[in-house]
Amino acid sequence: MWDFFETVRHRHSVRSYQADMPVESEKLHAILETACAAPSAGDLQAYQVFAVTDADKRRALQAAADDQGFIGEAPVCLVFCADPERSGARFGDRGRELYALQDATIAAAYAQLAAVTAQVASTWVGYFDEAEIARLLDLDNGLRPVALICIGYPAELPEASARRPLDEVVTHLD
Repeated sequence: MWDFFETVRHRHSVRSYQADMPVESEKLHAILETACAAPSAGDLQAYQVFAVTDADKRRALQAAADDQGFIGEAPVCLVFCADPERSGARFGDRGRELYALQDATIAAAYAQLAAVTAQVASTWVGYFDEAEIARLLDLDNGLRPVALICIGYPAELPEASARRPLDEVVTHLD
């Protein structure tokens, strides 16, 4: 098992999956438990996660995401939806407009790190038709889709991508 820093360094976006290798239910459960352990504003967990394993539904998600083929190929697609009203009930407009979005995206990031630890691959998809995803999932209660996380066993491992140097990203105010 890797320590946290190794886990972060081993996370890469994988866009090619072994479609014939399902993610074991224990691993998926552990990934989802980890996502639900993520910090959230007021501990409200102002999000909902849809675990899509049905092949037809994944292909429909793929079509709603500019036909990015790996979405249908990966055996699991987690759809993270912000719940603005859950957060807004306590925090008003800031909760509706920001905190629910942050809650959902932090949970999605935790899911990606848990996938690394579970020795499966993932990729974050943010480019999709939000209204179509909402229609496909029958979201009629104000939930807003904000991220798709594809999970599965990789068919190939990409090279690590370059990162900006720390001094370009971080400003120290001493």
